[in-house]
Formats: sequence, C-alpha cells, structure tokens
Amino acid sequence: MEILSSRTILRPRDYATTLSFYRDILGLATAREYPGGTVFFAGQGLIEVAAHGAADTPSTFDGALWLQVRDLTAAQTELVLAGVKINREARQEPWGLHEMWIADPDGVPIVLVQIPEDHPLRRDTRPVNDR
Repeated sequence: MEILSSRTILRPRDYATTLSFYRDILGLATAREYPGGTVFFAGQGLIEVAAHGAADTPSTFDGALWLQVRDLTAAQTELVLAGVKINREARQEPWGLHEMWIADPDGVPIVLVQIPEDHPLRRDTRPVNDR
C-alpha cells in the first residue's frame, strides 16, 4: 500500500465554533474550503473541520492532536489572551520536550510542543558514514 497523503478529520458538534477555534484562535492557514468543510495546514499535516458532525453526538475522538510550535511561552500567552483554557501549563517533560495541553471546543486534546535545540528530534543521530 502506498500512502500519498493524510489528514485528521474532525466532525464537531458546533461547526462554526470549532472552525473559528482552529482558524482564528490557533491561526491555522486554510488549505482549501469546500461546501461543508474547511481543511487547514498544520505544519506537515492537515486538519479538516467537517460541517457534517452531529450536534447530539458526543465527541468520540480518542487521542490527541500534536502541534509543534516555535515558542511555547509565546503560544501560551497568546492563547490565554484569547480566552483559551490551559488544561496543563507549559513545562519540560522527562523526555526533554516542552509541552502544554489545551482542548478544542469539542474537548479534543491538543498538545502544543516546543522541541529544544539540543533535543534528539533536532539532531541527526545517524553515524556520519550513513548520511
């Protein structure tokens, strides 16, 4: 099987509120719009907010969106000023990443991550011969 692209599809209870959250609060750029939905750029991935969610159906998303940011402190300040509830304040995790947790209007968990300069995710750990 050859995967050509991928994206996360969210089907919120309140399309307008969730659309505004991703577009206006998080500031994601629009990749495309179609009748009944909007697809946003999210780094190297895409997040689609579809208008065909069910208002009376509870969110069944079991997981979290992982969004890398350049400056987690600045992101936290920006979100607090926008009235977004911070579920877990920014802090460095034992594995070295700086993380902060929020949620979208349907309660979908979002972890915002800053990768420190000296973290292995930023370094090429392959031996020089293998590069």
